[in-house]
Amino acid sequence: MYESLRLDADRRLIAWHGFSSAMAESTSGQAPGSVSGQPRSSEGADKSSLIVTSDYTIGPEDVLEITVWRNTDLSKVVAVRPDGRISLPLIGDVGAAGRTAAELAGAIAEKLKEFKENPQVSIVVKEVNSYAIYVLGEVTKPGKYPLKSKTTLLQAITLASGFTPAAARNKMVVFRFGEQNGKDIKIKASYDDIIMRDESTQNIQLKPGDTIVVPSETMVLIK
Repeated sequence: MYESLRLDADRRLIAWHGFSSAMAESTSGQAPGSVSGQPRSSEGADKSSLIVTSDYTIGPEDVLEITVWRNTDLSKVVAVRPDGRISLPLIGDVGAAGRTAAELAGAIAEKLKEFKENPQVSIVVKEVNSYAIYVLGEVTKPGKYPLKSKTTLLQAITLASGFTPAAARNKMVVFRFGEQNGKDIKIKASYDDIIMRDESTQNIQLKPGDTIVVPSETMVLIK
């Protein structure tokens, strides 16, 4: 009886993967959306996902289009460096990571006041590259996956094309960095508990930078 339920759960996961892949292919050509200090249009909202909202937090590798009204020399497209900063004419380095587009626009405008009266700055997030998760271990396609919307642990396993035959799927671990007073935490989860024992709390919503590790049965037995 238990094996029958387990096989049925596997079939549902495979079917879910097919649906997710189709959705990914249908949206892969769309622009990620934009964020600025101004209200976004309904068309922009339709094209965007959870990430690209007015409270989106800028991160390293994101690409920003910065426009200073009536000043093309100060307007440019920049990528956020790994140290979380961007470089602009006149004002030099500005911290971008951890700020919203509106907050960063305000910080740039404040610095520009030394050179320009009442500067008007707007920012559009052209590319979202900083939000990603990592799936490692006994999955079919381990790697880095962009976090484009709300994504749960099981959905991440689906993105990685499911488990390999050697996977210890009831010993999954999510490593989350800087969650508790800057300390890293480990979140353990069991596939069978989530699917068949109504332990939905283990099917956590992932955050940018989360690393999911699916160990092998051999590794678990050795331990």
